[in-house]
Amino acid sequence: MAAARRNKRVAAGQYGFLPFNSSAEQPASGIGRRKRVNKNKKKNWNKYSDIQDVEEFLDDVRLQERATGGLLADKPDDTLFYVDTGEKPKQTNVPSGDKPRKGKRSKPLKIDLILQNDSPVAVPKDVLAYQQPNAKKLRHISQSAEKLAAKGVVTRKERLLQLRQAAKAAGTSVKAKPVANNNPERPYYDLWGAEGSVTADLFYLEQTKKKLVKRPDKMNDRPSDLPAIEVIAPGGSYNPDFFAHQNLLAAAHEVELKKVKEEEKLERQLARTETATEETTFEEQIQGLLEEGEDQALEVELQNAEGDDQDEGGVVPNAQQEKKTERQRKKERAEKIKEQQKKADRNAIDKRQQLFQLRSIRTDLMRREQRTRLRQSVRRARLVEQRSQPRRLGRLKFKPSDLEVQLSDELPGSLRRLKPEGSVLKDRFKSFQKRNMIEPRERAKFKRRHKLKYVEKRAFREIT
Repeated sequence: MAAARRNKRVAAGQYGFLPFNSSAEQPASGIGRRKRVNKNKKKNWNKYSDIQDVEEFLDDVRLQERATGGLLADKPDDTLFYVDTGEKPKQTNVPSGDKPRKGKRSKPLKIDLILQNDSPVAVPKDVLAYQQPNAKKLRHISQSAEKLAAKGVVTRKERLLQLRQAAKAAGTSVKAKPVANNNPERPYYDLWGAEGSVTADLFYLEQTKKKLVKRPDKMNDRPSDLPAIEVIAPGGSYNPDFFAHQNLLAAAHEVELKKVKEEEKLERQLARTETATEETTFEEQIQGLLEEGEDQALEVELQNAEGDDQDEGGVVPNAQQEKKTERQRKKERAEKIKEQQKKADRNAIDKRQQLFQLRSIRTDLMRREQRTRLRQSVRRARLVEQRSQPRRLGRLKFKPSDLEVQLSDELPGSLRRLKPEGSVLKDRFKSFQKRNMIEPRERAKFKRRHKLKYVEKRAFREIT
C-alpha cells in the first residue's frame, strides 16, 4: 500500500503533469491506520495491494491520448487557449463539396459528422505495407550485381538482353521465352473454349516449365494382336449360307474329335499296368513253398551271384598298386612332353593348310550366315504367331470357349424365332484372357468346413 502511494506521488509530481479528471487529484490527507499484513506470502500480494491510484493515473493518460492526441503537458499553449476578440470563429468542419445556403446558417450533415474521424490519435503504422518479399535475397543480388559491374563483368541476363537487342536490330527472330505461371500479365487460357491449345506441348511447357517425359516404346505395345471383338463366322448367322454353315459345323466337329482323343489317351494311360519280369514271376511261383529261413538263404545266394558277375567284369578297387620308380616317372614325363609337342606341330600344320582352304571356309561361312538368317526369320515368324495366341500368365492354361453353333434342323427361319446362345459377360471375360489382359481363372470351389446336422423338429414329429 505504501508502494502504491509512493508511485502515485511520483506520477503526480512529474513536471508539467495536468490531471484530466477530478479523481486523479491528490489524495485526501486523512489516511487511516494501515493494516499489518505479511507480504512474504503470495496470496497476500494482490489481496492487500492497492493499485487504484496507479490505474486512475493510467486511465487519465489514455483519455488524454484519445481526446487530444497526447498529454496536455506536452501541448503548446496555442492549442489549449485562444484570445477572445468577440468574433465568431470560422466553421472549418463544412464539407468542401457543399455550398452554404443563403439566408440560413450552413451546418454539416449529421452523417458527415458521424463519418468524420474525431480521434486525434494517429493511425498505427502498417508494418506489412513496408515489407517486400525476398527483400534480403534481392538486396544480395543487387549488391553482387554492383560488384560485378564495378569489375566490368557482364551478367548472363544482361548478355541475353544485349543479344536480343542486337538480333532485333539485325532483323532476325529470337525465340520468345514462355511467360511464367505466376506472372499476372500472362494470357488467359480458356479450358472450355472452342479453340484448343496452340500446340500439343506448348501450353504444358508454359505451365509446368518442363518437357514431357519420353514415353517408352514398350508402353505403346499391345499385349496381343487379336481384336477386342471377334466376329463369328458367317455360318453362325440366323439365316446362313449352306456352305458357310457346313464349314462351321466341320470346325465344331474337329473340336469335339480332339476332346474325344484326349479322353481316350487319358484312359489308355490310366489302364496301363506294369509288365511282369522274370524275377517277379519266379517270386510269385515260389511264394508259399519255402520257409522264411530258406527264402533268406535264397536271396543271399542271388545277391552273391550278382556280386561275382560284377567282379569278373570290373577291376578290384581295393587292390594296392605298386609304387612307381623315379625312372618310370621321368619316362612318363618325357612321353607327355613329346605328345604335347606333336599336338603343337599338328596345329601349326593345320593352320598352314587352312591357307589353301580359304574357298571352302568362305563357303562354310556363307552357309552358316544363311542358316542364321533362316533361324532368325523362323524366330520372328514364331514371335508374330505367339502375339496372336494366349500366353501362360498363371498356373492355369487358357481354355477357349465352345463354338456357338446350331445344327441344320435347329436353324430358325427368321430372326424373331432365334434362340439366344452364350453370354455376353462370359464372352468378354474370355476375350480378356485370350488377349493376355488377365490370367485364366476358375470358380472357387466351396468346401464345407463342418458337417450338416439334421434335427427333427416338433412340428415334423406331429405330422409323422
